[in-house]
Amino acid sequence: MKHPVDAHVGKRIRHRRWMVGMTQQQLADQVGIKFQQIQKYETGMNRVSASRLWDIADTLGVNIAFFFEGIDEAREAPTPVEGDILADKEALELVRSYYAIPEAQRRRLFDLARVLSDVA
Repeated sequence: MKHPVDAHVGKRIRHRRWMVGMTQQQLADQVGIKFQQIQKYETGMNRVSASRLWDIADTLGVNIAFFFEGIDEAREAPTPVEGDILADKEALELVRSYYAIPEAQRRRLFDLARVLSDVA
């Protein structure tokens, strides 16, 4: 049975990997493990050791604390929240694409989206 903290850390690994546009294979290659191990980390089935988490954080360009952000909320609501935007692959792809747009155009796109959502 997976521990809620392991599941939370794994979910954060998966989300960050998606945000930087990296595959499980690419992350595994850079960390020096097999992609199946990344799969197990991301599902929370295997615990990530401190040294491995250090390597993953370095590869993904975040501090180790990133993987524990929101852990208090996860304890209070261990079941997945319906409509969790970060659990939707399309939403993650949209966010990643959004941040790939130059800042000036991104601001204009944001303003347009805000106007359109107010109308709907």
